[in-house]
Parts: sequence; C-alpha cells; structure tokens
Amino acid sequence: CLRSEWLSACVGSIGRQRHDDLEGKAASTSQYAMNTVFQPMDRWNRIPWRKLEKQVFKLQNRIYRASQRDDVKTVRKLQRLLLKSWAAKCLAVRRVTQDNQGRRTAGIDGVKSLKPTERLRLVKTLSLNAKATPLRRIWIPKSNGQRPLSIPTLHDRARQALVKLALEPEWEARFEPNSYGFRPGRSCHDAIEAIFLAIRFKPKYVLDADIAQCFDKISHDKLLDKLNTFPTLRRQIRAWLKAGVLDGNQLFPTSEGVPQGGPVSPLLANICLHGMEEHLHQTFPPTSTYIDGKQVKIPAPALIRYADDLVVLPPDLAVVQSAQSA
Repeated sequence: CLRSEWLSACVGSIGRQRHDDLEGKAASTSQYAMNTVFQPMDRWNRIPWRKLEKQVFKLQNRIYRASQRDDVKTVRKLQRLLLKSWAAKCLAVRRVTQDNQGRRTAGIDGVKSLKPTERLRLVKTLSLNAKATPLRRIWIPKSNGQRPLSIPTLHDRARQALVKLALEPEWEARFEPNSYGFRPGRSCHDAIEAIFLAIRFKPKYVLDADIAQCFDKISHDKLLDKLNTFPTLRRQIRAWLKAGVLDGNQLFPTSEGVPQGGPVSPLLANICLHGMEEHLHQTFPPTSTYIDGKQVKIPAPALIRYADDLVVLPPDLAVVQSAQSA
C-alpha cells in the first residue's frame, strides 16, 4: 500500500543518513527532538542526529496518517509543529550544507559553505517570514542545448528543505500510485516495472508523451490553490515563486513556473501534475463488451508518469487518438 511504501522509503532514508559518528553522548531525546526553543550546543557534531531523525520521522508519520483520513485540521496543526521544531530545522540545515550533492553551489550572496558555528546560527534564525531573495541563474549543458537552473541562497534552501519536511508526508498520502518521479523510495526502475506489469498479459497501444516546459509554465495561482495550505506557508511559497531570477547583472521577474534548483521545486511540480491518472480514468472508464456470446471486460487505460514524462497504455487505438487531441 502507499503508506507502507512511504514508511519504508523514509526508514531507508534515515538508515542511509545515520551519521553514527556524529551522534555523541548528548542529552535526552526530549531535550533536542521537538523543542521549539533553540538549544545552545558546544559543537555541531555533538548533536544526536539519529534521535532527531527518529522524532521528525514520527511526526511526519502522524501527518501522513492524518492526511490519509482527510483530517485537515490535524495535518495543519502537526505541520506547524514540525516547522517550529528545532530537530527539523537542524535536519534541514544539515541536508543543504552537508548531504545534498549541490551543497557547494552558491546563490546570489556567494555563500557556498558554512562552518559548524554558522550552521547553528542558521538553525537559530530559520523561520518562515514571507520573504525570499532572487535566484541565481546558471546554465548546464544538455543533449539538445542548455538547461537553466535557478539557485536560491543557502538560507532559502534551508527554509525550503524545512517546508519540504512538512509538505511531503501530506502529499505522499494523496499522490497517485503510478507516479514515480522525485518521490522517496521510488525510481525509474519502478516505472519500468509498472509498464511491464501493464503489458505482460496483453499487448497494448502506447502513447509516449513529454510535457514541454513543464516547470516553466506552471501557474502560480493555480498551484497555490491546489496546495490549499495555511496562510503562513502559502505566503512563503508565493514569495519563493515570485522572487525573480538574476541572470548576470539583469533581474528577470518570475510571473509563472517553478524555478528548478531548490529542494522544494520537484515536490511542487508533482503537486501540480497530480490528478492526471484520475482524470484519464474518468474520461475512459472501464467498459465491457460481448465477444462470441461472452462478456469481456476492457480495463481503463494505464497512465505511468515519471516527473513530466508519461506513457498511456490503452487496449484501444481510439483512446490514444482521443488522448492526443485532449
């Protein structure tokens, strides 16, 4: 089930990031885990990371279960608690300053790395204030040219990582089963397996599609309406979306699209694309027909998506033609 997949993915993530050598012999779980007041630490590497990860995971699990039963009030309450949690702030800072592959990529402020004391200072000042600095535009090579990346400052990346910790479990409980891109515990190999399972008993037609400029054409207002979150978080995400991009010495406004390069960007794109599979099944529901006097069931076409790439696998060519024109 979706819950077991998400739980196993989070447990695996925790196992990969144990940092056992950094745990030390610090204070009790209750002192560090969910305390919203900053606790002064002698050294960054004495923080009990394993305990903090367990406590944040437990809170994320509660958000996930509340979202599964559509308990919006509880979800919002737990998300606010997580966003104020000292443990979650520490994990967010560690993720963008130590764990992430692009941790040494600077934003417009030129800051590439932080010393342990500076990381603790960032944890202390980390909060949502509905403000955002412009993004730094860099270009990376691609097979058919170049692709733009928009890099937030280190402070904004830490705040985005914190917001992702709160938003991801809510939406993992809602996401469709055949969505595989940028999700914990899922990869392109899972998408390949889903395609194999859809066609192994009966050949099907294939519609291979790629959503052109998916990240660049997302409507901000529709995305925020779909998020339907509490005002503080809505204002902060809106500020990130409207921050603008600095390319060289010229600042460009961002009136649409989700900038690629921040920790929360893939999650926002997945939220925007959520619902495609349900819409397809409503448009082309399962049917049945009679062949040689026997009733034969015709299933709904399968839609398997990895980020902005997707395939539709219907048993009838007419469905492919209708989906192309839709």
